[in-house]
Amino acid sequence: MARAGYSPPVTAHDDTPLWLFADQLGPAVYGGEHAHREILLVEASSALRRRRYHRQKLHLVLSALRHAERDLGDRATLLKADTYTDALERFGRPVLVHEPTSHAAERFVHRLKKHGLVADILPTPTFALPRADFAGWAGNRTRFRMEDFYRDQRRRFDVLMNGADPVGGRWNYDEDNRESPPKKQATLGTPKPYRPHEDDIDDQVRRDLDRMDIDTVGDDGPRLFAVTPSEAKRALTRFIDHRLELFGRYEDAMMGQDWAMSHSLLSVPLNLGVLHPLDAVHAAEQAYRRQQAPLAAVEGFIRQILGWREYMWHLYWHFGPAYLRNNKLDARAKLPDWWIDLDADAVTAECLRHALMGVRDRGWTHHIQRLMVLGNHALQRGYHPRELTEWFATAYVDGFRWVMPTNVLGMSQHADGGKLATKPYASGGAYINKMSDHCADCAYDPKKRLGDDACPFTAGYWAFVHRHRDLLAKNNRTQRAVSSMERLKDLDAVLEQEKARTHF
Repeated sequence: MARAGYSPPVTAHDDTPLWLFADQLGPAVYGGEHAHREILLVEASSALRRRRYHRQKLHLVLSALRHAERDLGDRATLLKADTYTDALERFGRPVLVHEPTSHAAERFVHRLKKHGLVADILPTPTFALPRADFAGWAGNRTRFRMEDFYRDQRRRFDVLMNGADPVGGRWNYDEDNRESPPKKQATLGTPKPYRPHEDDIDDQVRRDLDRMDIDTVGDDGPRLFAVTPSEAKRALTRFIDHRLELFGRYEDAMMGQDWAMSHSLLSVPLNLGVLHPLDAVHAAEQAYRRQQAPLAAVEGFIRQILGWREYMWHLYWHFGPAYLRNNKLDARAKLPDWWIDLDADAVTAECLRHALMGVRDRGWTHHIQRLMVLGNHALQRGYHPRELTEWFATAYVDGFRWVMPTNVLGMSQHADGGKLATKPYASGGAYINKMSDHCADCAYDPKKRLGDDACPFTAGYWAFVHRHRDLLAKNNRTQRAVSSMERLKDLDAVLEQEKARTHF
C-alpha cells in the first residue's frame, strides 16, 4: 500500500507528454525522438516572484514560453498557475522532463517523480557534452584547467582540426584577441546586431507584467534578444556574416558609446535552449573554412562556446551545491544599495557607471565589463561572493542558476581559493585605461592612487593586494604585485583613503 504523500513509480510510454522548462525551448529538446509528443509548458507566477529579477529578464522568459506555445501549435499546452506542482496536478497526466539546469530544480523534479507527477527524467540535450562524459573526464582532479578541457572538446567534436592537429598549428589565439579599442572612434563601426521584432505576444507580456506588479530591478525596454529557434538562427547568421570578422581583435575592449561592439549577443538564446551550442560552433567554423572570418576570431568565439560555456556548465554539477559556500578570501561586505538598485547615476567612475547603465538598461554587458569592471570592483571591495553570485544571476538576462557560481565565485572573485582560476582577476585603472575609452572623460585619473581624483580601481587594487598579501605572495603569478606594493611610499595613506571611501 502506498504511504501518504507518495505515489508508486509511473512508467513513461510513447504517448507520455513532455514538460519543457523555460530554458529548454529548442528542437534539441522537443524534436528528434520526441517530435511526436504532446508538449506541456508552465508559467508559474511564484517562480517569477521568488527573486528580484531584472524586468527584461522576466519579459524574455515569458515571451519565450508563449512563442513556444504558438510555434508548436496543437502539440503544446501552456498552463498558468501559482506553482509548477499546481500546473502538473491540473494537467492530470504524468510527464517526461529533461534534467533541469539547477540543483534546486533537479531536486524538485525528483520529488515530483516520487509523487507520480513525473514519469521519467531524461539527460540534458542542450549542451554538447553529456554530464556523464564530463564526470569521466574530471575523474579525481582537484584542480581544473579550462585549456585541457577545451582541447579535448575540439578533438571530440572534430572542430577546427586537421586530423590530430589544430588548424593553424595552435590551439589558442587569445594573444591575438586583446587589442585596445580603435582610437578616434566612438564606436567599433560594425554592422548592428540582429534585433528581433516585437509582436503581439511581447505586447501582452508587457501588459501582464505591469498588471502583476512584480518587484523587479532595471528598466523595461524593447526586447533585444532572440527567444525562438527561428530568431536564434537569424541572430546567429547575422553575427557570422557581419560581425564575427572583428569579434576576436576587440573582444576584450570596452567603448562607452558601443555597448554591443562585435559581440554575438547569443548568450540568451543559448541559455534558453533555442540555439544549440554545436550549431553556433559549426557555423563559425564554416565561416573560417569559407575564408569569411580570420582564424583568431573564429577560434576565440568557439573557445567561448565549446570551451568556457560548456566548462562552466559541467563544473557547476561537478562541484555541487556546496560550492556556493566557498569564501576563501573571507569577503563579507554587503552589496551597496546603489549596486543592488542599478543606480548608475550615483557612480562617478566612467567604467563602473557605464557597466551599471548596461545592466540597468539592458540586463546585459559583455564579459570584460562583467569580469574586469564589476567583478574587479567587487573583488577589491570585498563584496560577499554568494550575494554577488545571486545578483549576477538575477540582474542579468542571461544569468541562469547554473551560469554564475563558477563564473563569479571561481573566476571573478577567487572565492574557491584557486580551484578554477590560478589567480584573482584584480587590476588597477591602467588596465581599464588601456582596454577602454572611459578614462579620458572620467573625473578620476587612472594614474593616481591618492587624492580626490585618485582612481578607485587603482587605489583599490593596492588595498586589495595589501589585504591579501600573504596569499598573493605565495602565488608566482601575483608575488610581483606584493613586492611592488611594498615599495609604495604612500601605502599607509592609500589604505586610509580607501578604508574611508564611500563614493566611486
